[in-house]
Amino acid sequence: MSRSNRMPLCCIAPPDLLGRLATEPGAGPEQREAAIRALATSASMRTQRAMIGRLCRELNLSVGQVTGLGLTTQRRLTVYTNQNRGRFFLPGVRMRGWGEPPVPDQAVNEAYDGSAATFDFYRDVFGRDSIDGAGLELVSTVHYGADFDNAFWNGAQMIYGDGSGQIFQVGALTRSLDIIAHELTHGVTEFTAGLVYSKQSGALNEHFSDVVGSLVKQYSLNQTADQADWLIGEGTLVPLLGTALRSMREPGTAFRGDRQPKHMDDYVDLPDDNDPRNDNGGVHINSGIPNHAFYLAATALGGHAWEVAGKIWYTALTEVIRPDTQFDEAAHATVKVAGNLFGNGEQSAIREAWEAVGVLP
Repeated sequence: MSRSNRMPLCCIAPPDLLGRLATEPGAGPEQREAAIRALATSASMRTQRAMIGRLCRELNLSVGQVTGLGLTTQRRLTVYTNQNRGRFFLPGVRMRGWGEPPVPDQAVNEAYDGSAATFDFYRDVFGRDSIDGAGLELVSTVHYGADFDNAFWNGAQMIYGDGSGQIFQVGALTRSLDIIAHELTHGVTEFTAGLVYSKQSGALNEHFSDVVGSLVKQYSLNQTADQADWLIGEGTLVPLLGTALRSMREPGTAFRGDRQPKHMDDYVDLPDDNDPRNDNGGVHINSGIPNHAFYLAATALGGHAWEVAGKIWYTALTEVIRPDTQFDEAAHATVKVAGNLFGNGEQSAIREAWEAVGVLP
């Protein structure tokens, strides 16, 4: 498969973190085992995701046609349980559908609430009808695999592990609204820009998901840009590893060994090979640079970040960005959109944010 068509699995756990925990001498045996299991399970899903994305884009097929899931525009969302049985038991046993009351399984209710909040955000703020823009049902499966330390959009649905207590806290992945919104936004990117998951275009893929993940959390809390913590996955890792998965305010400070830069002077040039420590050419690492640019733009503009900065970024993603877009091209796209949607003041704020992180001169 050519690089332009390849779409590796976009998981919330940075593969460089998992790769380091699987190999570093300082990790305990339980932590190493959890990291190896997470890496192996994630790798086994990549072929499926790549196939789904490619068929949907190139043959203009729906996700339901490709997967046989029977997805519909008549239901907003449905949650299933995998019963810890792994990838051959998806989506699993149906637990809760749209409009149905909560069930005793808290993970089911959390996945339901997070998907509903993301669906509502896209509809109410951006005028988008689900992740495909045409009312696609959001399917989620909880309790995936055995103590699985990851959550991801597999090209057709959301999948949540329980966490092992060695990397992610048990139950944390369904509790985190920004993680849910982040992963569902990978679906939006697939249906729109189709950013190739490698090096700078892949870092932009992660960046747009972090932006929306943070915005959905801020929207749910009615926070202004100045009030937000700008952390992704805060409180999901075990305390020994760190506070969060990423910080948009201060990239490189979220967890032990966090390599995210916030300026192009510190860009981490990595190969896109099969080594998880190289992170598909640094997609979770170098996303810190555009992440920080968005934080600077949003706080400079003030107020609710989703009202101006968020709309600029969303419009750029869905109408301007191409699969191979690089950092400087994304920056120019947001600057242009800012001028088209708002005015000179907003346009200047966006340009200055990209200049501050060294993407624009």
